[in-house]
Amino acid sequence: MPLIQQSTYQPPRFLGISHIQTIYPSVFRTVDGIRYNRERLQTPDGDFLDLDWSCIGSKKLILGLHGLEGDSNRAYIRALVKFFNMKGWDGLGLNFRSCSGVPNNLLRSYHSGETEDIHQVIQHIVSLGKYDEVVIAGFSLGGNVTFKYLGEQGKNVHPIISKAVGVSVPVDLTSCSHELAKWKNAIYQRSFMNSLKEKLVHKKDKFANEINFDALFKATTFYEFDNEYTAPVHGFKNAEDYWKQSSSKPYLPEIKVPTLLVNAKNDTFLSDQCYPIDIAKQHKYIHLEMPEKGGHVGFMEHNPDGFYWVEKRIWNFIDQKA
Repeated sequence: MPLIQQSTYQPPRFLGISHIQTIYPSVFRTVDGIRYNRERLQTPDGDFLDLDWSCIGSKKLILGLHGLEGDSNRAYIRALVKFFNMKGWDGLGLNFRSCSGVPNNLLRSYHSGETEDIHQVIQHIVSLGKYDEVVIAGFSLGGNVTFKYLGEQGKNVHPIISKAVGVSVPVDLTSCSHELAKWKNAIYQRSFMNSLKEKLVHKKDKFANEINFDALFKATTFYEFDNEYTAPVHGFKNAEDYWKQSSSKPYLPEIKVPTLLVNAKNDTFLSDQCYPIDIAKQHKYIHLEMPEKGGHVGFMEHNPDGFYWVEKRIWNFIDQKA
């Protein structure tokens, strides 16, 4: 599939700087007009997933997957759901384990390569018998999960899934982890570390003998955190093994549904390896768009309706106006 050479995204004047694009929407953007109905889905291993629905009686559904330490109430998920509701679609925001505001039951949590949970959610959606079409839109970590899942499914992907979109996706986790460890990203890495460790405080008494919590709480980088917690708890040898096995890039060639990947060239989280130009050039289904600006899950616009470029871009792709 030819690369999308000319992106339509143009940032507001003086707001094209990567850090402004990344931080401002995360801190200041609000999206009103969405009232979720929560459903708790029990998992086979004794845990649960909280699903937040915004239904208008449609036979089409947009499924939004949030990023690292996000949730269904992040502005980019709420805006996605609201926009698609306005277009006549139902919306669903999946909260990964431990991300719904309620601690999950197990020592394990979610991670960048966890696809069993999304598979269960898709099966659940199918079992409802309400929908003819489902589109998955993943942001950052959620995009990596989306692409890895679709690549794993390959030709066996359920036909109800018609298209997929990933925004600001770290498809190569090893190089992105090194990128986030650089001084330019210190504020983001520190924020993620604080949030991740805060969620593990309540697990210390219950699972005190299973991991080294003292070492874990001293972690300041993704390498240290993933080495002490993510890798051993989720069955990987170490951080490098977790990153290698969980990256979606090796799975991209196996994706069999039309897919849009939007990664801004000035995304400070992403490494050069996260722009799979060669794969996209040879792929039947993958459309790669690389706006010059946009930051990480940014793509701000000043519009009276409050929507950003990214919601409209996702809709245009889904509506076959790619």
